Amino acid sequence: MVTTKADAVPRVGGRTVEEIRSDFPALARIIERDGKSNVVAYLDNAATSQKPRSVLDAMAAYYERSNANVHRALYTMGEESTALYEESRRAVQRFVNAARPTEIIYTSGTTAGINLVAHSWGRAFLSEGDEILLTEMEHHSNLVPWQLLAKEKGCRLRFIPFGESGELELDRLETLWSDRIKLVSIVHGSNVLGTVNDVKRIVDFAHERGAVALVDGAQSVPHEPVDVQALDCDFLAFSGHKMLGPTGIGILYGKERLLESMPPFLAGGEMIEAVWLDHATWNSLPYKFEAGTPPIAETVGLGAAVDYLGKLGMAAIRDYERELSAYALPRLKAVPGLKVYGEAKRRGGVFSFNVDGVHPHDLAQYLDGEGICVRSGHHCAHPIMRKLDVAATARASLYFYNLPAEIDRLVGALERAKEFFG
Repeated sequence: MVTTKADAVPRVGGRTVEEIRSDFPALARIIERDGKSNVVAYLDNAATSQKPRSVLDAMAAYYERSNANVHRALYTMGEESTALYEESRRAVQRFVNAARPTEIIYTSGTTAGINLVAHSWGRAFLSEGDEILLTEMEHHSNLVPWQLLAKEKGCRLRFIPFGESGELELDRLETLWSDRIKLVSIVHGSNVLGTVNDVKRIVDFAHERGAVALVDGAQSVPHEPVDVQALDCDFLAFSGHKMLGPTGIGILYGKERLLESMPPFLAGGEMIEAVWLDHATWNSLPYKFEAGTPPIAETVGLGAAVDYLGKLGMAAIRDYERELSAYALPRLKAVPGLKVYGEAKRRGGVFSFNVDGVHPHDLAQYLDGEGICVRSGHHCAHPIMRKLDVAATARASLYFYNLPAEIDRLVGALERAKEFFG
C-alpha cells in the first residue's frame, strides 16, 4: 500500500521512492547558494521532469554504437538506428493503447503536435463561419494556434468557463454548443490549477454532435494511464520531456482515417513517395508527417522513458501522486497568508499559489536558496491569470520521485519566507 506519511517509507510499483530516486542523478545534486548547501528538492515537474540513468544510457549507447540516419541505409549501423527508432514508436503505441503504430507521429513536443493538427486538419476541413470549442484554462499552446487559424479561416472561438474551484462548468455544454462547432480542443490536466478534466465526457459530447476532438495530454500522459481507444479522442498530443524523456521529442496520436485524410504539414525528405520537378506524391503514414532527419537519439530516449514508466506502472504512479497531493494541499493551505489557486475534486500534483506581500519571483529565488525548485510566472496561461486577477503565481508540481519530506521542506521554507519578507 502506498503511504505518504512523512515518517513512513513511500512506495511506487513495488519499489521504495528512495530506491527510485537513486535512478535519477540530478536528484542527488547539492545546490550551493547564499552560503547554504542543500540537496535539491525538484518541484517543477509540470515544466519538465528529471531523467533516469536508463534514458541517459540509452541515448549515449545510440550515439556510441548506432548513430546513423534512419530509413536510408542498408549497412549495420543504419539498420540498428532504424530498428531503435521504430521500436520506440511501437513502445509509445502500446503505452497509450493506439490501435496501430502508424497512428503515432513523432513531433518536437505537445506544441508542435497541436500546430500540426491546426495547420493540416484545420486548414483542410474548417471554413469561414465554423467554430472551435476550447476551455478557459488552456495553455497558450492549445490557444494561440487556434487564434491564428480562426483569423486565417474566418472561424469563431468558443470557451467552456471554469468556476472558483478550478473545475470546468460542464453543465453549460448544452447552452454553449453550436451546430457550427467542428472541433473541440481541450486540456486534460491544467498546468496552473491542477484540475484533471473529464475529457471523456467532453469527447463523447462532441462526437454525438459530429465534431472532432483533440486532447492536450501534456500534463496527463506522464501521470496516469491514458488509453486513446477508451477515451475515443481523435487526436492526443504530449511531450517526452515531461515523462522522463529528453527535450525535443513529442507525440501526436491521431486516428488513422483522419491522418490519412490530412495533407502534409512540413515538406522535404522522407515524407514523399515520389518527386518530379513540378509535383510530388506523399509517403504512407506515419512518415507523411515526419519530414527530414528526425530527432533519432531523442526518440530512443523516449522509448527508454516509456519502458521505465511501464515497469513502475502508470496506475501505481497515479495512486502515489494522488496521495502525495492529498498530503501537500492541506499543508500548503495552512501556511499563513498563502492562497492556493484551484481546488478541484479531481486534481493532479500541481499547486499554484501566492504568499501575501511576496512577489512570486522573489519567492522562487528565496526557495532556491533553500535548494527548492519551483516555478514562478504566468505559466504560459495569461487568460487564467487574468481570471484569477493575479499577474503571476509560484507553482510547485510533483512527480512520483518526490517525497513527503520534500513537501515538508517546501512548507517550512514558505513559512520562513513569509517572515523574511514580512
